[in-house]
Amino acid sequence: MGMNDMIRFFRQMTGKLGSNIYAGMPTHSNPQQMSFLRQLQKEMKEGNSLDCPLEELPVVVFDLETTGFYPEKGDRIISIGAVKVIGSTVLENEVFYSLINPEISVPTDVLKLTSITEEELLTAPKTSQALMEFLNFIGSSVLVAHHAKHEQAFMKKFTSNHLRLNFEHRVIDTSFLIRIFQPVVNSLPLEQICLECGIEVKNRHHALADAKMAAKLWAFYIKKAQEHGYQNLREVYEYLSLKR
Repeated sequence: MGMNDMIRFFRQMTGKLGSNIYAGMPTHSNPQQMSFLRQLQKEMKEGNSLDCPLEELPVVVFDLETTGFYPEKGDRIISIGAVKVIGSTVLENEVFYSLINPEISVPTDVLKLTSITEEELLTAPKTSQALMEFLNFIGSSVLVAHHAKHEQAFMKKFTSNHLRLNFEHRVIDTSFLIRIFQPVVNSLPLEQICLECGIEVKNRHHALADAKMAAKLWAFYIKKAQEHGYQNLREVYEYLSLKR
């Protein structure tokens, strides 16, 4: 399958329903929403990303900006950014970005760090709407994030709270591939490792900008893994399991 065919396939799989279907509709009041969520869960159960050739592997790299680090203690998501990647090709025009109204007061230091204003958040979509649009964008794709435990914890909490849905997407940390070449990498900030790889750092702590940087980082190491003979994610898992 050629790259153009893969891109068309990826768009079909992750964009089966237009996001406008969900705009302004309360969670679970729309049969189309319920049908979409059921189909999404079915596709995730049937998918097998572990054996997909690395050069064809479709992922969505995403980033969340939040009010803090602890969703179980009341912290909320205030923005989501994401970009699609196939193999080592970042699809620069296949992006998602949304602010989210957290419906709580946001600490001043967070507003300053993210360059988001209270006024912007007040007029932003509610969490349920933004999450539905994000799920529509990602479909059943594998997700990638830098320091992914943070993103995964918030997605699990808020898809459960707002959509009554178990968040079952496979989420891979960028360090998964990097650890093949740099065993001690888990604590490195995104900007540091990007600079080490020659990736430009800009608009840090903007969800879409961070997602794009993480996507370029993932693509960089996908290519490097291929050059070292790795064919798929399963081979990477097997190698790393032997190194523990």
